[in-house]
Amino acid sequence: MQRLAAGLVLVLMAAASTGADGSKLRKPRLDLRATPRMAFSPVNVFLTAELVGGDELEDYYCPGLEWNWGDGAKSVRESDCPPFEPGRELERRFSAEHGYRRAGDYEITVTLRRANRSLAVASARVNVRPGLGEVSAP
Repeated sequence: MQRLAAGLVLVLMAAASTGADGSKLRKPRLDLRATPRMAFSPVNVFLTAELVGGDELEDYYCPGLEWNWGDGAKSVRESDCPPFEPGRELERRFSAEHGYRRAGDYEITVTLRRANRSLAVASARVNVRPGLGEVSAP
């Protein structure tokens, strides 16, 4: 019985990853760009996350985003979209801005989520150098 259940799961997974014409569906890849990547403090960094390539999969439709800024701060964007319909295009570009007031090397991570599942993760590094007037910690 367990073997039958495991086989059924594999068949369902295979069906879910093929298109109506039987072709294999490809997952999009998530890229993240930070501008500027190096700056003096204080600085606002603009980030663009982009789903690149892949098919218009329902799993990637209307995701929530979780931004981890690398300085202890996090931001969450919940999604609120109409129901998915075949042929609907995915939103592929997401942007955010974050301010860094202190020098440091920061690794920024964005996670696309849907139904409490992580779909894709991307990261970028930002180097912030001490700017004029920055008070260094004792």
